[in-house]
Amino acid sequence: MIRFQRGSNSKKIPGFLFSVLLFAVILIIFLLATGTFSNGSVERQKSILSNSLSRIISFCYANEGAYPESLSYIKENYGLTYDESVFYVDYTIQGSNIYPEVTIIEK
Repeated sequence: MIRFQRGSNSKKIPGFLFSVLLFAVILIIFLLATGTFSNGSVERQKSILSNSLSRIISFCYANEGAYPESLSYIKENYGLTYDESVFYVDYTIQGSNIYPEVTIIEK
């Protein structure tokens, strides 16, 4: 009685090739999806930063009677934190009673 037979490997190669191709397709789909989610995350962070700055600037004007003099003043006194390696915030004051110009740029 023959328990182990050596047959041709012709049936194993297409199955192996199919497995490798399927794995490659799944990996590519995963990498594309990860990139898409990360871009959406940066956009959300930018939106949240913009809303936070608007609220803090308005709150400062309501409390102190003048708009904040600089971005560092907002960071020190109102606790604003953001990822400075991802965003550049340009804060330009026009006067103590004119709303400052705020520009947020992704690096």
